[in-house]
Amino acid sequence: MSSLGNGHQDVDIDLAQLFRAVWARKGRILAATALTGALAFVGSSLMDPTYEADARLLIEPRQPTFLSPGSAATTSEPLSDELNIVSQVQLLQSVDLMKQVARDLKLYEREEFDPDTKPSAISDFLVLFGLKKNPLELPPEQRVLRAFKEKLQVYQVEKSRVIGIEFTSKDPALAAAVPNAIIDVYRQLQSGAKLDSNSDAARWLETEIANLREKVRDAEQKVAEYRSSAGLMPLGADSSSFSSKQLADISSELARVRGERADAEAKAQNVLAALKSGRPTDTLDAIAGSESVQRLKTTESQIRGQIADLSTTLLDGHPQMKALRAQLSGIREQIAAESSKIAASLENDAAVARERETQLIAQLNTVKADSARAGEDEVGLMALEREATAQRQLLETYLARYREASTRLGKDASPADARVVSGAIEPSEQNFPKVIPITIVAALATLILSAVLVMMLELFSGRALRPSGSQADNREHDDEFEPQLAGPQTVLSQIPAETAASEIEAQADDDLAYEMEQTLDFQAESPDRDEPDFAHEPVEPEEEDEFSVSAVATYLMEEGTRIAFAISPSGDDGSAGTVLLARELASRGVRVVLVDMTGSACPTMLMATDSDLPGVTDLLCGDAAFADTIHPDRLSGADIIPQGNSDIRQAMRGADRLSMIVDALADAYDMVVVECGPANAEGVARLSRSGTHEIILSAPEPNPEELAEIMAAFENAGYSDLVLMAARLPVPDDRDRNAA
Repeated sequence: MSSLGNGHQDVDIDLAQLFRAVWARKGRILAATALTGALAFVGSSLMDPTYEADARLLIEPRQPTFLSPGSAATTSEPLSDELNIVSQVQLLQSVDLMKQVARDLKLYEREEFDPDTKPSAISDFLVLFGLKKNPLELPPEQRVLRAFKEKLQVYQVEKSRVIGIEFTSKDPALAAAVPNAIIDVYRQLQSGAKLDSNSDAARWLETEIANLREKVRDAEQKVAEYRSSAGLMPLGADSSSFSSKQLADISSELARVRGERADAEAKAQNVLAALKSGRPTDTLDAIAGSESVQRLKTTESQIRGQIADLSTTLLDGHPQMKALRAQLSGIREQIAAESSKIAASLENDAAVARERETQLIAQLNTVKADSARAGEDEVGLMALEREATAQRQLLETYLARYREASTRLGKDASPADARVVSGAIEPSEQNFPKVIPITIVAALATLILSAVLVMMLELFSGRALRPSGSQADNREHDDEFEPQLAGPQTVLSQIPAETAASEIEAQADDDLAYEMEQTLDFQAESPDRDEPDFAHEPVEPEEEDEFSVSAVATYLMEEGTRIAFAISPSGDDGSAGTVLLARELASRGVRVVLVDMTGSACPTMLMATDSDLPGVTDLLCGDAAFADTIHPDRLSGADIIPQGNSDIRQAMRGADRLSMIVDALADAYDMVVVECGPANAEGVARLSRSGTHEIILSAPEPNPEELAEIMAAFENAGYSDLVLMAARLPVPDDRDRNAA
């Protein structure tokens, strides 16, 4: 409630008195309201009504209509951007366009667009005393354009390429005619601009095409003259020169002659070697292929047959036998002589081939020299041909553009880049004045102002003020609420810091979650693992203490616990008990992993094979992969994630991600035990904020008072059930210390 100071005494506003004062003067207020409403109704009814009509224009590229058949279609133009639409809005409000519309609709003849021709008495009075500039000093055209601008509104429809055109006039027909006329004139101007551009392009292209034709003709003539003078006449479809063709032919012939020479020399040497050594020449191709040698061989065979036949009846000294042997010897001499002739013939062929080779080499050298000179000439020829080709391509490009520009010179061949979405329609209702709304607003305003005026008079007169209670009561009342506000303010001051920390680590959490999913995926045995397998395995009953390691292990297995956080108020003794619990679970066939979150790294020293193994601190700092931090226990089947080698303080900045790490481990193991050391309830609550889990209080020698305080702290943090474990730690003697 509000209060006002009056001297040394506080006062309050009496709202009831204010409403009573307004009610007491209700007659006057209603009368003023009715009078104002009546005046507003009469005044608005006497005003000249105005009508408003609007049209819509869509700005989009429009393709021209080609008049000549076979014309190539133009490439599609990009859509208009924001700046182009704004530019078109300004063009629709240009002075030249409005002048054209004013002339077409004869707006100069309407008094509505030049009211200064019949000024009022007040206007004449202001002009007479110099309080207003004489409007008649302006030219009539400017006065009409000024009135035209005041009645015209052009705007871009939000988030579109549509332009709206609104016009207000006392004549409803004129209100609809002006936007339509503006659109028509605008489209004519745009189409005319395109036609002018195409005409200019066509005229320029005509001149350029004529010049290019002369250049192409000169370039091709130079190519023909140079080719004729250099003797580079093309041969065949591949346009190769005569020297190149001749060089190729001579090279082919030279290769053939060299082959024939080598073959003749080899055959001749082979025959001569056989004759000198006395070897038979029957197997030689050069001799076996000779007809004379074949006839002699036939005769020799016949004589041998006769000798063989007569040798059965005649002795070797018989004259007939001697005659036959003499004939055989003569035949053999003839074969040897014929073989010698064949060898000589082969040597002659080889000599002829050598002479032919010599001649071809001389011709080849001559042709090479001619070809080298022709190559130099071809360099100049190719330069001329490139120039002619470039000029020809440019001419073809200009011809295509000229044909395209020529097709756009016809009527309606280049439409404006605008399309009418909706034309203006003659309005049937007036836009202003709205008699009923004006009357209602004037009456309501009078009613509210009158009521406010009455309330202000009551306040200033002091009748609506009353004394308030003592300041001591108010102070006592304020002190009552002061302690209640302290708590929420403290909590709110902590929220931004936690929120900021979570946002900073969000990206790192996503990367770590993906890595854990890929690393632990191979350890899952089945997709459906709602509870561990050992939950249904019977445990042999044995006599054990209620708070022993065995009893706690039995309880965890019966409850189907997946995640357990162990707190060790006494330090390393409690951590050693947690190690015994993990080994007890492993001995019962439970796949268990222990996460060392202690400051002393006691579980790491008891279970790991090396104290320098990467562990949870390296994982939280991002210095090690997830798979590299899991190690086997050296004395059991359990696994351990050691403390690690990274800075503990830096790792604890990302301690909020431990819940995600534990959840990932719970998907791969039957049970996850997190040894937190002598942690407080707030720290455990921060580390175990997700999922259902058990809190184990590992105290080998429990202190009732200390346990009561710890349980009260955890109960305040939201943990009502704690599992107490009083592990009996073995005391090794000197002989067992090294083994331990």
